[in-house]
Amino acid sequence: MAGKVEPGRRPRRRRRRNRQLALLALALAILLAGGVLGAGAWLLGGVGAHHDRGGHISAKAKGTTTTSAAPSTTTSRGPEGSGQSVTFAFGGDVNFEASLRSKLDANPEGVLAPIAPVLSSADVAAVNLETAITDRGTPESKQYVFCAPATALTALQSAGVDTATVANNHGLDYGLEGLEDTLAAKQSTGFDLIGVGHNATEAYAPHRMEVNGQRIAIVAATQVLDSQFTASWSATDTQPGLASAKDAPRLIAAVQAARGDSDTVVVFLHWGVEGESCPSSDQTTMAEQLADAGADIVVGSHTHRQQAGGRLGNAFVDYGLGNFVFYNENGAAGVTGVLQVTATGRRIDSYQWTPARIRGGVPQPLEGPPADEAIATWNGLRGCSDLAA
Repeated sequence: MAGKVEPGRRPRRRRRRNRQLALLALALAILLAGGVLGAGAWLLGGVGAHHDRGGHISAKAKGTTTTSAAPSTTTSRGPEGSGQSVTFAFGGDVNFEASLRSKLDANPEGVLAPIAPVLSSADVAAVNLETAITDRGTPESKQYVFCAPATALTALQSAGVDTATVANNHGLDYGLEGLEDTLAAKQSTGFDLIGVGHNATEAYAPHRMEVNGQRIAIVAATQVLDSQFTASWSATDTQPGLASAKDAPRLIAAVQAARGDSDTVVVFLHWGVEGESCPSSDQTTMAEQLADAGADIVVGSHTHRQQAGGRLGNAFVDYGLGNFVFYNENGAAGVTGVLQVTATGRRIDSYQWTPARIRGGVPQPLEGPPADEAIATWNGLRGCSDLAA
């Protein structure tokens, strides 16, 4: 019977265990001699986090091992990585303007409570944070400028969000002082903001996590920048700023680099034409380039409308997640939801749209017939795209 120790057998089992321990010690010695301890530490999920190749550290792990270090590639891994699945959750545009600011000030940990269970149920959750994190600086000369205190990051983290991109046309709304504060808030809170940095190396660096033995990388960039700010807002080797998808070769190189040492590569973009429900030619071209470069999941926002989600070859693409936490909730602007994609390494296993409606600035999940209707509408968006169900 399993678990039962018979009299007279204990010494033999002890000797067997001793032999097994000796073999394990020998194997460890071989690993050390071969110089592949770094790969072993990655696979064992070591907790010592450090920076390597500009990678970012995950702020919230949901019971998973997190690291910023790029793993050794000496260990061969197939397209399914560890063989275990990982579920991602993505939300669209987030800011804390108008009535949302008072809610944030009153209860940062609970402001996103209605949608938090959906975000927290995923292994990895990411959104587009469309605001500078600052309470100072001079607003740029443009129609809409957004800022929020560092408690905005507390709100996201409390709701189960692991990382947010600020690579968008509002990330530097409050100039260099606002950028300095955004980067300082990232450092002080431990919540990882991607698509932004003191230089291009930082801005294009991915958010990294290890989940269920799978090495996850999320790269962020913006294809939308006001023409007068394109040069001053774009990160370069010597200038702080945002990761720009207008520099397509650099973005593609960042994706290819992440592909080399990751099992699942995600790209979160700011792109498209405001108010449009169909993807532009710039979006479809970029999606193909990113998939060819090795991206497994490509998602985006900016149009303030939902756009199609579906298969592009072996990759999954969602052209437009719509608004998410947003002061404008009228009509189509208030149609929202959470995209959930389950992947095993490079294999896309499944995806679903969890529909919601923005009420009081916050997504409220739909149920029953309204949810069924919203899902049918979402599926119908593929009609004007290059994506398959």
